[in-house]
Amino acid sequence: MPIPPDLMPRRAADLEIRDVPEGFVVYDPARDRLHVLNGSATFVLECCDGATRVDELPALLAAAFRLDANPVAEVDACLERLMTEGLLVDAGASART
Repeated sequence: MPIPPDLMPRRAADLEIRDVPEGFVVYDPARDRLHVLNGSATFVLECCDGATRVDELPALLAAAFRLDANPVAEVDACLERLMTEGLLVDAGASART
């Protein structure tokens, strides 16, 4: 299911992010899970602050990595995976319920 462009996701609470030679490791203490992310996935995760809209993320990633085009499909796939793994939550969900 596509992520709404106006969604403003935020990182799940208490994530620990460490830079390692292979990329980045994210530890989720709530689920006791370890995730290995590449640089662009870590950048997307870091940009998800609850105030940045999903539709803003491709341009931010393109600027940060000096890409010729905005990676819309790639960012959507990354967000979907990060949300499925519980690393991102919908910042507005509690306000709507």
